[in-house]
Amino acid sequence: MTTREPSAAEVGDAPPGTPRREPIRWLRARLEDSWLETRTARTLVFSVPEWPGHLAGQHVDIKLTAEDGYAAQRSYSIASAAQGDRLELTVQAVSRGEVSPYLVDIMQPGDELELRGPIGGWFTWTEHLTEPVLLVGGGSGIVPLMAMLRQRVLVDSSAPFRVLYSARTPDHLFYANELYDISQKAHGITVDRIYTRSGLPDDTREPGRLRPEDLPEAAASSRSATGVTTRVYVCGPTSFVESAAQLLLDRGHPASTIRTERFGPSGG
Repeated sequence: MTTREPSAAEVGDAPPGTPRREPIRWLRARLEDSWLETRTARTLVFSVPEWPGHLAGQHVDIKLTAEDGYAAQRSYSIASAAQGDRLELTVQAVSRGEVSPYLVDIMQPGDELELRGPIGGWFTWTEHLTEPVLLVGGGSGIVPLMAMLRQRVLVDSSAPFRVLYSARTPDHLFYANELYDISQKAHGITVDRIYTRSGLPDDTREPGRLRPEDLPEAAASSRSATGVTTRVYVCGPTSFVESAAQLLLDRGHPASTIRTERFGPSGG
């Protein structure tokens, strides 16, 4: 995911009166593996020996330091489920950026960088949450949602999951094969893809931005058999998140059930 500028609630700031925690330390992370998700996005697998563990939906700060001491720092969502000291980040290269082009185009296995985390507590999912879940992602906003989906599969949760992933074209999809496999093999998980520019020949939906009919009505899908309200997570560029959140409200989803995370301006 590209660099974000979340609100205080989105990064999980503690409420007034809560004791302050110790500052999160910078840790050394070694790149173990990587692969392209699209022509301009790469998944990087890091080994972080002192990693304390994370929740699906959290993020890390990455810091690169040049030989002259100049440092550039960006935030990226964690793509992986919570498994030991290995972290996966999926990074979209930003034109003329300082950090993302290095991560996507230059960094090689064996190279190291500094990171700190995990950060954030509000935009998260754990297996202790058993209500239905709706994940709505735009572009690289799928990254923290993918961590939630992978965690759900890892722990074999019975919580119903529906994923709605909006991308420009099929070539812009992250995790395309994995999402297909999950949708075919995992019980209780539905994955829907919509394209805003051009789709596949057999698509029944005309390409275009998110529409009301793309999202389920609360009356039809936001309650399980026991009457538990669906948790909704929306992530993507600011314009996408604002539009999706309004459409969800219009479809009857209570504001209290919708959690959002959006991209912010950055140097990339």
